[in-house]
Amino acid sequence: MMPEKIIPYKIYLEEEEMPRQWYNVRADMKNKPAPLLHPGTLQPITFEELREVFCDELARQELNDTDAYIDIPQEILDFYKMYRPSPLVRAYCLEKKLDTPAKIYYKFEGNNTSGSHKLNSAIAQAYYAKQQGLKGVTTETGAGQWGTALSMACSYFDLDCHVYMVKVSYEQKPFRREVMRTYGAQVTPSPSDTTKVGRKILEEFPGTGGSLGCAISEAVEAAGEREGYRYVLGSVLSQVLLHQSIIGEETKAALRKYDIKPDMIIGCAGGGSNLGGLISPFVGEKIRGEADYRILAVEPASCPSLTRGKYVYDFCDTGKVCPLAKMYTLGSGFMPAPNHAGGLRYHGMSSVVSQLYDDGLIEAVSVEQTAVFKAAEEFARVEGILPAPESAHAIKAAVDEAVKCKETGEEKTIVFGLTGTGYFDMVAYGKFHDGQMVDYIPSEEDLAKGFAGLPPVPGI
Repeated sequence: MMPEKIIPYKIYLEEEEMPRQWYNVRADMKNKPAPLLHPGTLQPITFEELREVFCDELARQELNDTDAYIDIPQEILDFYKMYRPSPLVRAYCLEKKLDTPAKIYYKFEGNNTSGSHKLNSAIAQAYYAKQQGLKGVTTETGAGQWGTALSMACSYFDLDCHVYMVKVSYEQKPFRREVMRTYGAQVTPSPSDTTKVGRKILEEFPGTGGSLGCAISEAVEAAGEREGYRYVLGSVLSQVLLHQSIIGEETKAALRKYDIKPDMIIGCAGGGSNLGGLISPFVGEKIRGEADYRILAVEPASCPSLTRGKYVYDFCDTGKVCPLAKMYTLGSGFMPAPNHAGGLRYHGMSSVVSQLYDDGLIEAVSVEQTAVFKAAEEFARVEGILPAPESAHAIKAAVDEAVKCKETGEEKTIVFGLTGTGYFDMVAYGKFHDGQMVDYIPSEEDLAKGFAGLPPVPGI
């Protein structure tokens, strides 16, 4: 028998091996994602309408479903070189702990100050804002990783940055807030009384801890009222998945370098940025008939848009000022419980991910947060990285699959995305360790309230 090929603990690509292009999976999709609709006319949104909200180049990328590869500007590549290529790590210690024949790898995106994958798109969006001559941008953030990343990117390009942070996270994660302020950002808890839509939401939901949908509405309103500002978003949009495809492209290159063929690819799913970025190049191979993989999206049981949502047109924000997207959604009015799923608490899912799921190209499961934190703790103890709660959803599913391999004797190769670190999530870890964490699972009645607010879209 030939000896097993020795795989390094961490697989690093050389700088010259880092991808120079983003991959646009929409170009290869047989069923394209449905177009965004204008919130007033309910007609497919045009470039001219979209550029009123987003930077011009980002609006073009949002509407581009024909170009498979888009060149990464050199200034963005230069910034990427500070922390990319990121490592693909063989989880030898976790494999040993689980006593599984499975081989487990994770793509680690936490090796930058923002602590997550979010910087991949933040620097791109800040670059295009600077190129357009804008003064600044507004945005929302849930767990705070996107806000932190955008604050860093705006500081690099000397742009103003105003972040509306979901109130429950603003209160739970003061250190994340202070990192944003260190990089010069203005941070406001959402919903707030600083915007019309914020005041309306506070009146309708007094005492609410907020949601990403609320924060998006406030950020869009704020951008529209300031000359020289545009709104930017950290997930959901096709442009964001495009930028995040560098994760999947690097993962593919690292696996190819050592002739590793994955059987399964797993990612956490909130709005779709990390998941879409990781899986896009692999889904592209599936669509083109070049390879086959089992691809799994893992979402919180507290906000189960894929596993319990409806595939319909819905507003992307609670204030109903943003375009409508056809996606798996719980309704823009759905208010998730104030749990620790952080950045996975969005009411809907990326149109790209939603279409791939509806076409059966990917699968989805939901997991409860106490089980997620148990998996996070086990991972931290054997692999030496404290994972973000979002990332721990993927860890939980990867562990479950590895245990199945132990039971069946199958030697599968599993790859999952470790989106970031959890060092600003210690309130959540404290709740878990003190036995104060509970599992929030919306009832059918809870979901019905969100579905009741779905907009009628005639003829589509």
